[in-house]
Amino acid sequence: MHRYFVVNKPYDMVSQFVSSHDVRLLGELQFDFPEGTHAIGRLDNHSEGLLILTTNKKVTRLLFQGEQPHERTYLVKVKGEMSADTLQRLKEGVPICIAEGVDYVTVPCNVEIVQRPPGLFDHPRELPVNVPHTWLLITLTEGKFHQVRKMVAAVSHRCQRLIRVSIEGLLLGDLPPGAVKEFEEEEFFRLLKIANYKD
Repeated sequence: MHRYFVVNKPYDMVSQFVSSHDVRLLGELQFDFPEGTHAIGRLDNHSEGLLILTTNKKVTRLLFQGEQPHERTYLVKVKGEMSADTLQRLKEGVPICIAEGVDYVTVPCNVEIVQRPPGLFDHPRELPVNVPHTWLLITLTEGKFHQVRKMVAAVSHRCQRLIRVSIEGLLLGDLPPGAVKEFEEEEFFRLLKIANYKD
């Protein structure tokens, strides 16, 4: 019987249980994960938010390698005030480097300027609120390496905070950093809009 979890991955923690580097690991979370649990769609150590953990090895293929794209939404804080023209460029697609000497133009996506959500947990290295900044909500259907950070850098803004808030209907909600929520299999795949998980 497979098990399915959502974690609010804290800042400065890697999305794995084992590492040869001196880093904070998922095993430091206050939860007894079953053997064989692994992360799906990893977040780097500077990113926060929704991380899927499961014992089911099929989830990566079903979620990220199928013909049907799945939406991922990120709350992003960038330095500086973003103009309407720059926002439009992000929406239409911008060139980013995905490998040495390999440029890629991102697929058009949904981007909007938002207010900092009330109740958002503080970040240990977040700049003071009086420093000019913009909060964005970015929804993608693709996931190149460090794509969101590279996208905002391509339009001359530096990513200061990156929080994944949803994957399809699977929402981070008010889950505190470091907290774990377990889902029943049927609900987990329903929220991810995956119908063929028993095939």
